[in-house]
Amino acid sequence: MVAADATSERLNESARRVAIAAARGLDEGKCEEIIVIDVRDVSQVTDYIVIGSGTSDRQMRTAIHKAEDAVKELGEDVFRSAKDPSSTWIVLDFIDVVVHVFEPGMRSHYDLEMLWGDGYRIDWKSESINGATGG
Repeated sequence: MVAADATSERLNESARRVAIAAARGLDEGKCEEIIVIDVRDVSQVTDYIVIGSGTSDRQMRTAIHKAEDAVKELGEDVFRSAKDPSSTWIVLDFIDVVVHVFEPGMRSHYDLEMLWGDGYRIDWKSESINGATGG
């Protein structure tokens, strides 16, 4: 059972690194109000959710590409991506981490922060990619 616990912890740390890298990519892409939510205790679908707001279709696409590139540097690939036809919501699915970039009005409408409000918010700005605190 100890080996299973160790494997589970490694997978969690990997997912956490992906979430932090994605948040930093969104930040580099000039997204606003970026949050990372640990939903392991409240979701059976994913472990972390990253949410950011964009200001235009072009800026949102750039931010998503930067997030994807940051995660690829960790050796992970996107499983699936989706963009709504009106370019107000873009999603990257890394299986254990789901990244959402919204136009602010659409973000307010879907209010994922409240939907996943029982999750734990991660201070992604103060964590290193390896999970230790620091800048």
